[in-house]
This record gives sequence, structure tokens and C-alpha cells, in this order.
Amino acid sequence: MTNDQTRAEVNDAKPRHVPVWGSIIAVLLLVGFLGVMGASLVRNSTAPIKVGDAMPEFVLTSFEGQSYSPAELKGRVVLINFWASWCTTCADEAAALQTAWNAYEPGGKVLFLGVDYSDTEPEAKAYMQYFGLTYPSGADLGTRISQLFGITGVPETYVFDASGKLVSVTIGPFKNVDEIRSIVDGALE
Repeated sequence: MTNDQTRAEVNDAKPRHVPVWGSIIAVLLLVGFLGVMGASLVRNSTAPIKVGDAMPEFVLTSFEGQSYSPAELKGRVVLINFWASWCTTCADEAAALQTAWNAYEPGGKVLFLGVDYSDTEPEAKAYMQYFGLTYPSGADLGTRISQLFGITGVPETYVFDASGKLVSVTIGPFKNVDEIRSIVDGALE
């Protein structure tokens, strides 16, 4: 090997420097990407609704194909329960919710809506059948409704008065039917 060949190999092995303008462009692209991602996260995360807030705009299509939206619900007290078939504490309150629904359904002044969160339809329907749930329930496709409400988990229940204003939020399962009836009766007054 000659000295010229060795020098050529050494020169080829030396690290090449990126021009300053190339580094600046790379940093600007990274900052822009992070900005877009951050804005997307902020847009998709909603603060939880609070007592006194109006019902968020959504459309829930029940597993039977009936659609429900806030405009159609005005004039009735609405209990919206977020649940899932995989949620053990949801199962703890299922019978109490159905018993309360049985008491209110004939009067027509109250509507219970179940919003099935991050579940599959077969498991959700099996859960409803197992617990004998007859109030309308539907899937929260893409978690759009739960994002509007800003839920933190399941079960969570929101009760709105006849004007569409939130009067109660229950995080976690109801203890019994009397707790549900107390909240709904208060919203009816």
C-alpha cells in the first residue's frame, strides 16, 4: 500500500460536517413537527364539563339504530352513563341503573343513555343482555363523546336537567338505586 492510498482512506474515514444552514433547517423542521403534534393533543383533549355547563353537542346512535342528540333531548332530564363491558365497577352499578330506569321510563320525563366506551359491539351487547339493560345504549365511536365530556374513566355519569344544564357528575359507580333516584329527582324539581 502506498502513502497516497493510506491518505485517501484516512480522508474518506474522517467525519463530514453538516453545513450550519442544514442544522438550522433540521431544527426548524423538528420544532414545527412538535408544534403540530402539541396543537393536535390540545385540540383533542377537553377539560371535563362542570355543573352548570350545557350538554355538549354529540350524536349517539344506539345499538338498535336510534340517534340521540342534545337538541332532541331538551325538555327531559337526561342521565348519561359511560360504561364498558370490561369495567368491573360498571357491573357493580348496572342493576341499580336498570332498576332506576324501570321507575322513570313510564313517565317519559327522564331518559337514560348508556355510552359504551372503548369496547366491541358483541361484548357490549352481551353485557347489556346479562344485566337486562333496556335503556338506550350505543358505542362511543372513536371516543368522540367521551372526549367532549372529558371523562377520566368508566363508570362516569352525568345528569342534565330539562333545560340541558349539567346538575350532577358521578365519578365511579353508584352505591345504590336511592343515590340515582335522589340525583334524578333533584333534577326533576
